[in-house]
Amino acid sequence: MLTATIVRIIAFCVRHARVVAAAFVLAGLLAGAFATAHFKISSDVNGLLSDKLAWRQREKAFEGAFHRFDQIYVVVEAPTPELTARATAELTSRLAEDKTHFHEAVNLAGSAFFARNGFLYLPLESLRASLDGLQEGAPLIQDLASDMSLRGLVAGLEDGLIGLNAGRLKLDGMTGLFDQTATTVEGALAGRPAAFSWRVLAQGKPATPSELRGLIQVRPALDFRQVQPGLAATEALRAVAAEIAPPYQARVRLTGPVAMADEEFGTIKENAARNGIITAAIVLLILWRALRSWRLIGAVTLNIIVGLAITAAVGLAMVGAFNLISVYFAVLFVGIGIDFGIQYAVRTRAERHEIDNVAEAVRRAGLHVGAPLTLAGLATAAGFLSFLPTDYKGVSELGLIAGVGMLIAFAVTVTFLPALIVLFGAPGEPEPLGYAALAPVDAWMARHRKAILLTTAIAVVAGLPLFWKLKFDFNPINLRDQHTEAVATYLELARDPQNDVNSIEILAPSLAEADRKAAVVAKLPEVARARTLSSFIPDDQEEKLKLIAKAAKVLDKALTPVETDTPPTDAESVEALREAAERLNEVAADPHNQDQKAGVAAAKRLASALDALSRADPAQRESAGRVMLQPLAFDLDGLRAAMQAERVTLASLPPELKRDWIAADGGARVSIAPSDPSGDNETLRRFAKAVLKVEPDATEGPVSILEAGNTIVRAFFEAGAWALASIALLLWLVLRRISDVALTLVPLLLAGVVTLEITVLIGMPLNFANIIALPLLLGVGVAFKIYYIMAWRSGQTDLLQTSLTRAVMFSAATTATAFGSLWFSSHPGTSSMGKLLALSLVCTLAAAVLFQPILMGKPREIVPEEDN
Repeated sequence: MLTATIVRIIAFCVRHARVVAAAFVLAGLLAGAFATAHFKISSDVNGLLSDKLAWRQREKAFEGAFHRFDQIYVVVEAPTPELTARATAELTSRLAEDKTHFHEAVNLAGSAFFARNGFLYLPLESLRASLDGLQEGAPLIQDLASDMSLRGLVAGLEDGLIGLNAGRLKLDGMTGLFDQTATTVEGALAGRPAAFSWRVLAQGKPATPSELRGLIQVRPALDFRQVQPGLAATEALRAVAAEIAPPYQARVRLTGPVAMADEEFGTIKENAARNGIITAAIVLLILWRALRSWRLIGAVTLNIIVGLAITAAVGLAMVGAFNLISVYFAVLFVGIGIDFGIQYAVRTRAERHEIDNVAEAVRRAGLHVGAPLTLAGLATAAGFLSFLPTDYKGVSELGLIAGVGMLIAFAVTVTFLPALIVLFGAPGEPEPLGYAALAPVDAWMARHRKAILLTTAIAVVAGLPLFWKLKFDFNPINLRDQHTEAVATYLELARDPQNDVNSIEILAPSLAEADRKAAVVAKLPEVARARTLSSFIPDDQEEKLKLIAKAAKVLDKALTPVETDTPPTDAESVEALREAAERLNEVAADPHNQDQKAGVAAAKRLASALDALSRADPAQRESAGRVMLQPLAFDLDGLRAAMQAERVTLASLPPELKRDWIAADGGARVSIAPSDPSGDNETLRRFAKAVLKVEPDATEGPVSILEAGNTIVRAFFEAGAWALASIALLLWLVLRRISDVALTLVPLLLAGVVTLEITVLIGMPLNFANIIALPLLLGVGVAFKIYYIMAWRSGQTDLLQTSLTRAVMFSAATTATAFGSLWFSSHPGTSSMGKLLALSLVCTLAAAVLFQPILMGKPREIVPEEDN
């Protein structure tokens, strides 16, 4: 009955070929116009998983309170801490002024609050040592503050030399000062970018990476109608940074969720057009090898184009907008839909060897392939639709669109394609279409059937222990190109334990409850620290404020001199530089200092640099003075502010800091940092599990990654189970024999097992992207198995020699090309998906062409009841 129905449909389309073809072309044009007008891609990655999941609800609640997911983090780096701070402050100010592209731009570390109260956050002993040093250097500070010029700098240098002569200082102890000053002067004389840091000089050691790094937290305006929702904000940010960065010799980089997501979508688009053209060329070449007729190729191609347009339109009507996973329905449709077309076209070629009439050959082809194509189309659709009940919404929508697409692909193959072949024509075939050369292989396999089955079973079973080493990489950062700016910057920040990049968050109902939860989780060995807003209240404030007040009295006159010197003329600056050079040479020549070789060499070097500067152009002296005096003015302003420290309370904390830790409804944030900052998958897993054990409401960071991984793995197990059950039921309804269902499914399961074993052998872990290939294997692979089981049931023997194997081989080649095109994507996640899709297809092809005929053995005797 099934075959008869399909044949009647094909016969109708053949008789009315012009009308049918015109109707489908019109439908394709209308569908294409609809799809073009309504085409949307939602780039919101948060929408890929169901909002009904408990952990997603916690994540949404936290994100709704603090908006940490829609952030761009601007990393500013410059040669000195002063240049970094100034560049960061100016860039923050400019971004905050742009209300079109940015909701907020905050530089917490560089705020006036921390400039005034920064000393309070130092450990007590560190603060005492710093303040003692500042008080001891009060005379030098006063000289510098009184005369902000090259002459004043030279006077400060001479104060140091006086201390040297008095025996209070050692020459080697001044090596850093001499070398840093010389490097700055030499750079200015050579016209190179130069920088000088009084802060580094005061602390007596090089600046740490974190001291040379500024961080701005930016909340951009996002447009999720675009594939890159933060692109407009990012472009505006980079334009401002390009203006501000050069004077500070700063490098500005972007990272954070928005920047990484936008960059990821850009990576996906990178080389996509080139790869698409190459893929199309390869597919055309394979079609030529399979069909040997441009007329048939044209018919199959037009059939796919119209089917794809209709599927796109129907898909948009069903879901409204494609997501970042469901948009791959196009690759699946082409890869699998073309299989149906090749099966029909190759069978038509085989019929043309015996039948001279094209229309009759098309009808006869339908008689042979109608039932297998119907069953394959339904089974493939069932495989895709099995994603629908899962919580992985991104793949669920892909399954819906691809499943419906398979039904559309089948429908156009048995209606539109026959009409096209009749209209375009199909040349006659002088030779049979099978592979007669494979007759010895058929015969050998038949003779050694049991040995081959046994060997295959032993090999597959022997590989089962590999499943213990099967890995699932649940970290989404590994699916991104780690050489891109945003990801590379993120990984760099993650290596610094101070940044708490891999932190877990808790949303508590109040600050008091947040403090209680923080105290509990802080005791875990996997936790380095747990912070709340209360963590920003410094310890030992009374004693620290006394120390600061004492230092402020000593430094008051030094920082705010009553009288300042009149700026020197250029001639006065030249004279001061020459005198300083002479003094340095005298110190270097002093017999008492000859045992301090580093100090002597540094003094000579600085003397030479100052002498050269005295003989240089006035513009060069002005440039050198500016390089050294601008950071001095900045540091003196910072020191004046720090002397005004006040007791810090929750009420006095800055509003922008409070917003980052207390929600509008009073909910309070707890941020938990791991004790192991390595960030490897196993460390993140242990960290997340340890925190969840004591605080089940924890969210964000490793918790979200772990929960998402569990959700996705569970979704694919569910989808696989539903696909297997639905396909088995469908096969039983059509085949009516449990043994035939088993003969179809066993090779399919064998292909799946071998695919997973090979992934372990080649070191390919499963991940969020490539795991999609496994349930697809059921949908794609079952089609090949059905073609062979139906041919076997009809009594065909020597299956390798038939036109069916030719169709399957070339169909697999085109499908592998379509899937494999993803392999060459610049995006690592997409590439891994294409790699596993291609691998699984090779395995399922081998199982269908080589293993299934052996498993089936000789055909059963045909009885009339089984004709249909």
